Amino acid sequence: MDPVLSSLNATGTDPSESLLERAFAESADPADDHDETIGRVLEAAYEQFCRTGTRRSTMEDVARRAGVSRITVYRRFTTKDTLVEQVVRREFRRYFDQFRLDIKDARTVADRVELGFASSLRAIRRNPLIGGLMAVEPDVVVPSLVGDGGRTMATVSRFVADRLRSEQRAGHVSADVDVDLVAEMMVRVSTSFLVTPSELIDLDDDEQVRDVARRFLVPMLEPPTASP
Repeated sequence: MDPVLSSLNATGTDPSESLLERAFAESADPADDHDETIGRVLEAAYEQFCRTGTRRSTMEDVARRAGVSRITVYRRFTTKDTLVEQVVRREFRRYFDQFRLDIKDARTVADRVELGFASSLRAIRRNPLIGGLMAVEPDVVVPSLVGDGGRTMATVSRFVADRLRSEQRAGHVSADVDVDLVAEMMVRVSTSFLVTPSELIDLDDDEQVRDVARRFLVPMLEPPTASP
């Protein structure tokens, strides 16, 4: 299995836990990493993978870019798959962190949905690593989004549902709204745009993206209409 696909689907420490699940947990409860060498290697690997992709990059390439020996890289990351996992996990952790930052100052739940939707698409599409891999190695990244038995989508859905539950507790969303279902629908819409870009909507235009969210996602937060 390709290292990107295996990294997104599971981690080396716990095969039952996906990389996204760990990134989500770390963004909610970050742990400080004071190992300067690990930081240098991760940054060098990020730059290397952005330039040439993961398939053509070697541990020697990363070591050279980091200014350390190949042995030093292997001491901290025993395999290339492990290194790719750590780099990709860091990017998704940044994605979750940026999502929270982008919606922080929004005044209403509708604004937060609009900003969150735009933030999600922008963060993935414009990320030099994740977005770049989707462009040059789509046969690797796209299956990890839609062909992993739903694990990736389920993890992001839980993240969105957690935010929506906070809105419910604050009284901004009706208790009658099934936030788990709404979150999944929102994530499925986002994923469809990422996997198959639209010919009608300019995904690089935040106003157009927010308009889509305003018209089609925000109404999902209304309580279900009682059957006649």
